[in-house]
Amino acid sequence: MSSFSSESLREQVRCIDDQLSRRPLELDPAGYFVIYDDRQQQLICAKYYSTVINERGLATDPETGAVIPARGPVNRSPQRVYVGRTAKELCVQIFEKESEKVVSQLSHAAYLGREFQKAEAALISGEEYVQD
Repeated sequence: MSSFSSESLREQVRCIDDQLSRRPLELDPAGYFVIYDDRQQQLICAKYYSTVINERGLATDPETGAVIPARGPVNRSPQRVYVGRTAKELCVQIFEKESEKVVSQLSHAAYLGREFQKAEAALISGEEYVQD
C-alpha cells in the first residue's frame, strides 16, 4: 500500500513543475510557438513565429529587428498555424512532416510535447489551458 494519496502526488508534481518553470531557458533561434485551445472546433492550435536572437540573447522580429516582449500583446503575423485534435497529431506535423525546421533544440521539442499534452488534457477536461 502506498503512503501517498493521489492528492499528495498531484501536489508534489505541481510543486516540481512550478519550480522547474522558473529555471532560466535558452531561446530557440528557429522561433517560438503560441499554443491555445480552440474549444469551438475542438482543436489544439500552435502559431509559429520565426525570430532572430540578438547579441544580448533577446528574441527579435526578423523583419523589423524589434525586441519581442516576453509578456503582453505582440503585433506580428505567424509564419504558420498548426492545428490538431491531439498532442501526438501536432507533434507528427511539426517534427515528422514539416519540411522547414521550425524547432532547432531538443529542449524546445520536449517543451512543445509537454505543452501539447497539457493543451489536450485541458481540451478534454474543459479546463482552461495556460501555456507555461
